[in-house]
Amino acid sequence: MAQRPIEVHYWPTPNGHKITIMLEECGLPYEIKPVNIGKGEQFRPEFLAIAPNNRMPAIVDPDGPGGQPISVFESGAILQYLGRKTGQFYPADERQRVEVEQWLFWQMGGLGPMAGQTHHFRNYAPEKVPYAIDRYTNEVNRLYGVLDRRVTERPFLAGDYSIADMACYPWAKLWEGQGQDIAQFPHMKAWLERCAARPAVAKGIVVGKELRPVNNLSSDKEAQAILFGQKAR
Repeated sequence: MAQRPIEVHYWPTPNGHKITIMLEECGLPYEIKPVNIGKGEQFRPEFLAIAPNNRMPAIVDPDGPGGQPISVFESGAILQYLGRKTGQFYPADERQRVEVEQWLFWQMGGLGPMAGQTHHFRNYAPEKVPYAIDRYTNEVNRLYGVLDRRVTERPFLAGDYSIADMACYPWAKLWEGQGQDIAQFPHMKAWLERCAARPAVAKGIVVGKELRPVNNLSSDKEAQAILFGQKAR
């Protein structure tokens, strides 16, 4: 029986791009379900039913374990799920898997949040806070130093191309907006070029590009209020 499309609840952001890259790499059929985070669609009850943290991306696989549908939220968990489902880009060997997981969680816990805060304070904060700008810009610089050293003698983060690279690439490609000088990181630059040269990466990174006008968040105060003013209620 043919594989039914995986529903991808998505907006074109670095975290969303991780998943479309993986799906393209694996050759899995998928259907985009836009979640316009600038209009608050991530708070709709039907989305919260599959993503209780009100963050995209999330997926619904109609052909989940045992042939039953399954929903998964958090981009790192989605990458792991798809890796296990397909047996691709997430090795079964324990030592190799640990290598991949270390760098996947490095992105989830470090690179993603720090780069996100850097973007926020450099581009979207209503007032410029020099301490915050320096704090996060410097931390991203440190993290890119770690990445640069890691790929000095290996082509990809865990040796072979994996979900760790898919997780890091969409954030690392935005180095310029994070106040970084790529000339400081020649090995990272070469790694970015290796990732970008993969056809599936080129396809995955532009999925949904038409959904969001360029730089609309910089001038959309209503969207900024929705994204940056959230509380428990």
